[in-house]
Amino acid sequence: MAQVQKLKLKPGDKILLANGEIYVGCFNIINQQGNKLKPIKITSIKWDDDDNAQPAIIDFKGLEQGVLIQGCSFLEVSNLQLTANGYQALDNSQKMRCGVLINNLKQSLMTGICLNQLIIKDVYFENRGYKRGAEEVKSANGTQKYGWGIKVVNESKSLLKNLTINNCTISDVSHTGIKLTGKAQNIRNVSIENNRVKNTGGPGIQMSGVREVYVANNLVDHSGSTSDSRKWGRGSGLWTWGSSNILIEKNQFLNANGPGDSAGAHIDFNCDNVVIQYNFSRNNAGGFCEILGNNYNCAYRYNVSVNDGYRIKGKNGAFQEGKTLWLSGFQGTKATRKGPVNTYIYNNTVYCDSTIVPKIAFDNTSSGILIANNIFYTECNFKAVLGDQYKPDTENSLITENVIFSNNLFASRSSWPTEASIKDTNPFYGNPVFSGIEKKYINAFTPKNIKEIQHQGIDIIAFPFNRTKLNYPLKMDKDILGNKLIGKPNLGAIQPF
Repeated sequence: MAQVQKLKLKPGDKILLANGEIYVGCFNIINQQGNKLKPIKITSIKWDDDDNAQPAIIDFKGLEQGVLIQGCSFLEVSNLQLTANGYQALDNSQKMRCGVLINNLKQSLMTGICLNQLIIKDVYFENRGYKRGAEEVKSANGTQKYGWGIKVVNESKSLLKNLTINNCTISDVSHTGIKLTGKAQNIRNVSIENNRVKNTGGPGIQMSGVREVYVANNLVDHSGSTSDSRKWGRGSGLWTWGSSNILIEKNQFLNANGPGDSAGAHIDFNCDNVVIQYNFSRNNAGGFCEILGNNYNCAYRYNVSVNDGYRIKGKNGAFQEGKTLWLSGFQGTKATRKGPVNTYIYNNTVYCDSTIVPKIAFDNTSSGILIANNIFYTECNFKAVLGDQYKPDTENSLITENVIFSNNLFASRSSWPTEASIKDTNPFYGNPVFSGIEKKYINAFTPKNIKEIQHQGIDIIAFPFNRTKLNYPLKMDKDILGNKLIGKPNLGAIQPF
């Protein structure tokens, strides 16, 4: 690989690696420029008639990354397998180990980079047997050295844009599967689609300081994994921070683990126009809906949540309660608490069985809350708790400013806690007969099994507290199954038809 990396590539050039071959080292791709019509391509191909041959393998043990992309534009990297299972770092200055590292250091635009059909697995900085201290998981993102799947970093004032990460499989990395880190939203126009991210020690997908990102049709399973002592052991399936105009849809977020956060998908502070829709969320320790402070115009809509938020504070090292719904005022340890502004939670279907006491927390600094047309069918009654991001919220007084909480279904009149700071003004009660949802998302659902109570909801168009411009329409035209909505919506994510 060292000789190949000395080449000055031209638009349309290809670097072809042999399927099934193992290449030891790092593939550095620096200052190589294709163009929109003729990108530079790096891939592996078969050289014989063996249709079962695996992609070329890059083993970068002891090195900082398997593929480094720096100062490049219009570049495609595909059909490679990358692995680095520990071993002593060859350079003591190393801070991490990444399957793919895309890094913009200089004051120049990087655009048109595509990662496709990569297999990244067993990426660890430390050797087998290394054990992290119990306190490490309590830090915000970890303080030690870890292995990452795909990491995109823009340290330049210039943009890194038009990036696609599609059809990749990432598993058993000690921290995050796919990570975007920008400054002042200098990473833009990103597509993350059809990836499988499993058994990551940290979050499955995480983005900070980005703008215009589309995340769709991904499977994220067992984020925050503790299957290896080198893993961090905490992480939501996906979370955003300091980001704008993010659409997260048609994903599966399953089995997130950790003593804090670790929801299916959560919105950390300083975001706006983040929409989480048409997703399936199941068995995530931290919960279903988590929106932290200083967020504007964010929505959870037409999602299905099953048995999320089972974590119990104080049990097995947990320092936060799991929660079905959590609006927090946290916007950093040194900032005054400020809850999210203009939050829309509508037409979701939430189910918890008898093993889970569902919990809610609403910070009284929140303003502009719509909770409507949801099914909250829980076999145990809800419990109101205080938010607990690093330190508990002060006791909440009633939230009275700009609240629309109406037309939601609960199992019984005692389901919603009397001490909750907000209450449904027009609730429904009963058993929606969840055969449809259970068979669709747990077994083998077919539309004929839908038997949900057909209460009509309220039309979601515009509300008095919507003082700022939304980058998405409130009114939806399809449910989670793609069925067209006609007239006013009914309750839940699946509409009768």
